[in-house]
Amino acid sequence: MGSRLILASESPRRYELLKQVGLDFDVIPSGIEEDYIKGESPRKHVLRLAEAKALDVGNQHPDRWIIAADTIVCVDHSILGKPKSREEAKKMLRRLSGKGHRVLTGFSVHHLKKRKGDREAVQTAVRVKKLTQAEMEWYIRTGEPFDKAGGYAVQGIGSFMIESIKGSYTNVVGLPIYELIQMLSRLGALEISERGMRIAE
Repeated sequence: MGSRLILASESPRRYELLKQVGLDFDVIPSGIEEDYIKGESPRKHVLRLAEAKALDVGNQHPDRWIIAADTIVCVDHSILGKPKSREEAKKMLRRLSGKGHRVLTGFSVHHLKKRKGDREAVQTAVRVKKLTQAEMEWYIRTGEPFDKAGGYAVQGIGSFMIESIKGSYTNVVGLPIYELIQMLSRLGALEISERGMRIAE
């Protein structure tokens, strides 16, 4: 059991992305609050939270590899979190409409017993089309914006509004898979053979 990976997140998007590449893992969400520190840069913010989440779960399971992540949307030098109301969702969509924004994901990988770990932040540039009032109202009514950073899901209904993406697509979904696999391999956490990927003993 010690070699099985842990995803320290209950995000269904991150779960699906890891499943797509064939990794076997358990889901154990961290109890870390996603707070904001005044004056903290977006990059420092996502790295701090990803690391805190990984160490929180890692302390309970020191003999396992842990993956944790935090994703934010930045527009006009502001961080957009997850909208808590229809009004907040509408405000976010208005701010994204017709312009570019950045999606940042910080991710952290740790194995406390092996004393191995690393963290990285990945940024993707996304442009949203000019949204009409009707489009915003309809999209909010679908319910999709409410548990998503920035109030939209690139892999869901929200794909209708995405004009362009420069950089990692999976990063916008919530976990930059290419960079994560590179890190897992670099740390000796991952073995890739003709049979597929497996977490190293």
